[in-house]
Amino acid sequence: MTDHTYKVIELVGSSRTTVEDAVNNALGRAAKTLHNLRWFQIADTRGLIDNGKVAYWQVTLKVGFTLDE
Repeated sequence: MTDHTYKVIELVGSSRTTVEDAVNNALGRAAKTLHNLRWFQIADTRGLIDNGKVAYWQVTLKVGFTLDE
């Protein structure tokens, strides 16, 4: 295993359905413009309430990716 240096960014993803979909939405969008994505950490989870029900899930992620050589 080689040593790596990571850049860490913060993303917020949302979904009407699940927390997992919110994570995947954020990572999928990030993967369109960033490469070498390696790991994520859920830093915060929130939800929007509408008429007494969950309308949206919102997840804040810390995402690490390796820098180009």
